[in-house]
Amino acid sequence: MYTVAALYKFTPFAAPEKLRGPLLARCEAAGVMGTLLLAREGINGTIAGPRAGIDAVLGHIRTMPGCDDLEWKESQASEMPFYRMKVRLKREIVTMGQPDVDPANGTGHYVDPKDWNALISEPDVVVIDTRNSYETAIGTFEGAIDPGTGSFRDFPGWWQKNAARFGNKRVAMFCTGGIRCEKSTNYLRQQGVEDVFHLKGGILKYLEEVPEAESKWQGKCFVFDQRVSVGHGLKEGEHHLCHACRRPLGPEDLRRPEYEEGVRCHQCANEYSEEQRQRFRNRQRQMERAAKLGVRHLGQ
Repeated sequence: MYTVAALYKFTPFAAPEKLRGPLLARCEAAGVMGTLLLAREGINGTIAGPRAGIDAVLGHIRTMPGCDDLEWKESQASEMPFYRMKVRLKREIVTMGQPDVDPANGTGHYVDPKDWNALISEPDVVVIDTRNSYETAIGTFEGAIDPGTGSFRDFPGWWQKNAARFGNKRVAMFCTGGIRCEKSTNYLRQQGVEDVFHLKGGILKYLEEVPEAESKWQGKCFVFDQRVSVGHGLKEGEHHLCHACRRPLGPEDLRRPEYEEGVRCHQCANEYSEEQRQRFRNRQRQMERAAKLGVRHLGQ
């Protein structure tokens, strides 16, 4: 079993480019794979590896400026869910495109998973899923509003168009691990929303701590690695990833007539040219050959 650690921390890095090399070297030496993003506003990412390797990398991150109190969420994977290690420099560690948004200057009220059900059951609370439509398609909280966004950049525009719908209601927001809510709740506070809350630790922490019998979660939670989805207890789900459009597919979707492994699914059947699909077929053949040889194809 591999340990998977999802983490983020908003903290000012004066020179993130100087942190990249030592962090990448530590990950590679520890046998850890995944993606970590560095920006002037902090660090974000998910990594996987042996227990000792994850501990070594987390120990290194905690020595970085402002990261001594780093928190993270762990789960398990039966196979390595990443194929390489990347440490990337970005303008934002989660892209919202709102330069005035700064979680360090205040966010919504954190709500522990054990208290979440009671909050979202209140009649004066509106529950908003801040994730993208391909994520919400396979699972969300009972009664949650899906903005139908294709990118987190779209959320501010959606809010401006829909804010009047919510009147004087309190707003409860959630996302996969909590990072998007750090920015979205700060944004709503700037828009004058005083009673805004968000699920501490995100869906992942809720699924880890809240018993399924008491849960208000419906479906699976999309994750950004080769597991594709997890359920209650953070057990790996049964979803696959369409290698053409990168959207999640349930077992029933693999039986649909539009599905061609590695080439298309019912969601992207009309989105690519025949020239693009031929490239996808060539890639799929290469992946199948690699599998027969017992090696990983980096194009997966």
